[in-house]
Amino acid sequence: MLFLASNGYRCIAHDRRGHGRSSQPWNGNEMDTYADDLSELIEKLDLKDAVLIGFSAGGGEVARYIGRHSTQRVAKAALISAVPPLMLKTAANPAGLPIEKFDGIRLGSLADRSQFYKDLASGPFFGANRPGARVSQGMIDSFWLQGMQAGARNAFDCIKAFSETDFTADLKKFDVPTLIIHGDDDQIVPIGAAALRSAKLVKNATLKIYPGAPHGLAYTHQDQLNADLLAFLKT
Repeated sequence: MLFLASNGYRCIAHDRRGHGRSSQPWNGNEMDTYADDLSELIEKLDLKDAVLIGFSAGGGEVARYIGRHSTQRVAKAALISAVPPLMLKTAANPAGLPIEKFDGIRLGSLADRSQFYKDLASGPFFGANRPGARVSQGMIDSFWLQGMQAGARNAFDCIKAFSETDFTADLKKFDVPTLIIHGDDDQIVPIGAAALRSAKLVKNATLKIYPGAPHGLAYTHQDQLNADLLAFLKT
């Protein structure tokens, strides 16, 4: 955001309900409400010709927002390491992850979520478990801090929201220029069940694959991502 704002763009970040500086309500921790929260913010600020950029579960929020509220106020969209169309492995989505993977995340969140976030950040999220990876302690600490700022209930419910929500119908409603960026070594959101399928569902989408990039490419491939987003905004 600092990079794009420094290049003359108004950048607005909203904290998902239950995360960051948002309140931590017990209910509404699912994609329909996430999308409606985003819509309320956009309406309140009277944003027009907005470019919606969503990372990971945030990409699901962008997709569901467009599915529920159209692109009337949206000029472009970008999905970064995003979860659509569906993370869960099903008969119709064999490239997805089995439910046991997400049950394991739930168990880790309940047993010791602080340590779980540290293990996730120092392992697959940034690709730190790959030979030659350069993942700083600061990156790990930043991930942990962001995770711990979320309410326990909110973060727990979000697991189901990002893993089991089917965004296929939402993606088919995209009618604005859309940039899809994904790393081909994403161990969190497999590219085969995500970006490769999304690029086929979104009309005239532009797909950029970062070779060897992990899920957290916004940190590990920051310069490349910044350049691609800036170029996309300028076109």
